[in-house]
Amino acid sequence: MSGTLGVIIQIALRNLFASRWKTMIVGGIIAFGAILVVVGTSLLDGIDRAMRGSITGSVAGHIQVYSSKSKDALEIMGGLGGDSPDIEPLPEFEKLHEILLKVPNVEAVVPMGVNTAVVTSGNTVDQALGRLRETVTRRLNGESSPELGRAYATQKAHVRQIVNVLGRDTANALVIADEHALAAEDAEVMTRVSSDDFWKTFDADPYEHLEFLENRVAPLAADADMLGLRYVGTDPEEFAKSFDRMQIVDGHAIPQGQRGFLFSKYVYEEQVKLKAARGLDKLKLARDNRKQLIAEDQDLQRIVRENTTGVRELLLQLDDVKTVLFREKLQSLLGSTESDVGKLLAQFFNTTDENLDERYKFFYAELAPQLELYRVRIGDTLPIKAFTRSGYVQSANLKVYGTFAFKGLEKSPQAGALNMMDLVSFRELYGFMTADREREIAALRAASGAKEIDRDQAEAELFGSRDAPENAEVALPTTAAETSETALAGLRGSTRRSKELAGYDPRQLETGVVMNAAVIVRDDRKIPETIVAIEQAAKSANIPLKAISWQQAAGIIGQFATLMRAVLYAAVLIIFMVALVVINNALVMATLERVAEIGTLRAIGAQRRFVLAMLLVEAVVIGALAGALGVFIGSIVLTVLGSTGIPATSDVMTFFFSGPRLYPQLGAPQLGLALTLVMFVSVISGIYPAWLAMRVSPREAMQAEE
Repeated sequence: MSGTLGVIIQIALRNLFASRWKTMIVGGIIAFGAILVVVGTSLLDGIDRAMRGSITGSVAGHIQVYSSKSKDALEIMGGLGGDSPDIEPLPEFEKLHEILLKVPNVEAVVPMGVNTAVVTSGNTVDQALGRLRETVTRRLNGESSPELGRAYATQKAHVRQIVNVLGRDTANALVIADEHALAAEDAEVMTRVSSDDFWKTFDADPYEHLEFLENRVAPLAADADMLGLRYVGTDPEEFAKSFDRMQIVDGHAIPQGQRGFLFSKYVYEEQVKLKAARGLDKLKLARDNRKQLIAEDQDLQRIVRENTTGVRELLLQLDDVKTVLFREKLQSLLGSTESDVGKLLAQFFNTTDENLDERYKFFYAELAPQLELYRVRIGDTLPIKAFTRSGYVQSANLKVYGTFAFKGLEKSPQAGALNMMDLVSFRELYGFMTADREREIAALRAASGAKEIDRDQAEAELFGSRDAPENAEVALPTTAAETSETALAGLRGSTRRSKELAGYDPRQLETGVVMNAAVIVRDDRKIPETIVAIEQAAKSANIPLKAISWQQAAGIIGQFATLMRAVLYAAVLIIFMVALVVINNALVMATLERVAEIGTLRAIGAQRRFVLAMLLVEAVVIGALAGALGVFIGSIVLTVLGSTGIPATSDVMTFFFSGPRLYPQLGAPQLGLALTLVMFVSVISGIYPAWLAMRVSPREAMQAEE
C-alpha cells in the first residue's frame, strides 16, 4: 500500500513539473486566496478587539442594563437619527446595584443616564461689560488702589474698542439693508456710544451707561454660539475607577458630593475653542498627519476662507494695549504698513502650504497668550438648559471643573461625543425628584399656603364649597410620591435658585433613579452567560431589566465590525468561487491533454481508483504548496504591519483602531482557516477532472493517439 502511494506521489509531482505554467497559474490563485484570508481575518480581528476596547473602555462597559419596559432599545453612543431613545427609568439604583454585584463575573456597576442640553458658549461683550461692572462696583464702594485704577481704564478702553468694531459692522449692515428701519435704529445706538460725549460722561454715572451698553449694544455682538451638548450623568468617582482609560486633561475631576460639569476634550476643542484657532489646528493636522495640501483640497481652502473672514471674534477681545501689540507683531511678521488690525489678521490667516508652519507657531507663541482661546473657561459657571421627560425646559448652573478624554481616543468624535455631569444634576435636569427638589417644594408649599389632598377629594376641594373663606389655603391635587412635573414647574416659577455651589449627599447617587447602568465584568469571554445570569437575577427580584452586550449598546457603531467581517467573507467567497471555476477548468484541460497517458496506465493494469488518487493528489499538492506559500507571505505582511502599525487617516478610524494606529496580530485561527479553505477548494476542484480521467478506457486512449 505504501509503495503504491509513493508511486502515485511521484507521478503526481512529475506531472505538476511537466505542466509548470498551468501549475503556477493555479497555485498563484490559491496563494492569493490564502493571503487574503490570513491578512483580512487578522485585520478584522484586530479591528474587532480595538473597537471592543474603544466602546467598553469609554462609556458602554461590557454590558448595559436598562428597563425592559422601554419603548426603544438602548443605544448608549447614539443612533443614526441623533434622537435619544425612549427609555423607561429604573427607580432604585441601590437595590439594582446590590443584585448585580452578586452575579458571578460582575466586577462593577456604574449608574448612568444620557440626555441632550443647550448651552451658550459665551458672549465677549457680556464678559467685558461684566468685568467692567465689577470694577465700577469696587470703586463706588470706596476701594482705591493704583492697580484698580489701571484695571478700570483698561477695561473701559476695551469696551470702547468693542464699540468701534460693532460700529463698523452696523454701518456695513445699514448699507446692505438699504435704510432698513431696524438697521438704522442700531446705527443710531452705535453713533451715540461711539461719541466722545458718551465716554466723557461715563465716570459721572457709570451704572446708567453700563445699563445702556448691556441692553442695547451687547445684543448686537451675537458672538455667542448655542451649543447642543450630549452628556452622561453618572457617579464621577465610580466612572473614573471603572473606565481606566479615562483621564483628566484640563482642570480636575468633579469633587465628590459636588455638582459639576466636565467637557469632553474633543467637544471642548471642536465647539468651544475660538474658530480661527481651531481652523489653524485643522489645517496643521491635515497637512502633517494626513499629508493633505491646502492647494489641492477644497475643504482646507474653505477653512482658510473662514479664518480670513472670521477675525471679528478676535477683534472683540482686543483692548487698546492689545491692539497696539497685535499691530506691531503682525506688521513685523507680514512686512506690512497696514494699520488696521482687522485687515492684518485677515492677511495673517490667509495661510498656504508654504507659510502654515510659520504662522501656526507665531499664532500660539505671540498672539494666543493675549486671547481667551475658549469661550467657556475652566472654572466658569455653565448655564445648562435641557428638556425633561415631560417636555418642559429645566435649567441648572454647573461649574466647569475641567475636561477629560480616553487614552488613545483623544481625536475620536465617537468616544468624545459625551460630556459628563454628576448624576444628581442629571436627575434634576431630566425631571426626576431629588432631595433638594423635595425640600424646595416643601418651602414653596409653606410659602403659598398649599396643602396636600387625596385625588378623590380634588374636585370638591377646588370647586365644591361656596362657603369657603376667601383666604382659604390652596389645595394641590397631588401626593408626595408622584408630584407632577408640570405642577412643579408652575410652583417653582421665578424662584428657581442657582445650583452652582449646592452640594449633595453622596448617598443620593445610590438611592435615586437611573436610566441605565454599565456593567464591568472580570472575564469578557463570558459576556453571554453573564447577560443571562443578570436577567435571571433581576427577574427573581421582580425588576423589569434588559441586559445587552457592548456591541448592541453601541448601536450602528458596534455593528461595524460584524458588517466588515460579512463583507470580507463575501469577498473571500467570491474569490474562491472564481478560483474554483478557474482551477477546475485548468485541471480539466490538463486531464484531457493526458488522455493517452491515462489510457496507457490503464492498459498496463492501473485501476480506476489509482487514476482518481493520482489526480486528487496533484490537486492536494498544488493546494498545500500554494496555500503554504500564501500563508507564509501573509504572515510576513502581518509581521510588518504589526510592528509599524496601520495609521488612522481619519477621526472615525481612530475610534475603530482604538488609537492613532492599528497593530494587527497573527494568530493560529487565521492560519488554520486559510489552510482549510485552500485545501477544500483544491480537493473540490480536482474531483470533476479526476472523475473524467477515471472513466477513460485503454481503447479510448489508443483511439485518441491515432
